[in-house]
Amino acid sequence: MSEKMILGVPSQGQGGLESQRSGHFGHCDCFTLVEIDGQEVVGVRILDNPPHQEGGCLRPVNHLASNGVNALLAAGMGARPLQGFQDVGIKVYFENQTLLVKDAVNLVLEGKVPTMDLQHACGGGHQH
Repeated sequence: MSEKMILGVPSQGQGGLESQRSGHFGHCDCFTLVEIDGQEVVGVRILDNPPHQEGGCLRPVNHLASNGVNALLAAGMGARPLQGFQDVGIKVYFENQTLLVKDAVNLVLEGKVPTMDLQHACGGGHQH
């Protein structure tokens, strides 16, 4: 079985590898979906982020899952969406140092990004 990963990265503007990352996944303009096979990027596509009102902060969870995403790169998120991602089998990577999507993706490829668990989640009930 090959190590195929579709990594969702919250992005600003039009998205893509050259775009800037968005700090909070719930309010990003779009997601850059990076298809990774082993250690190689084999495809990139853009997924719009639906309006936040419908379905609250779990809406992006289902939206990403239904588009085949099995990993997400975030600079932070609340416990509720994190739990939601874990429930649908999406692994969440935590990385808040890089600005560009491609730089963050390279760190994931190099195995330098930790996965997020509930102790990394933003505190407080209403953060997205």
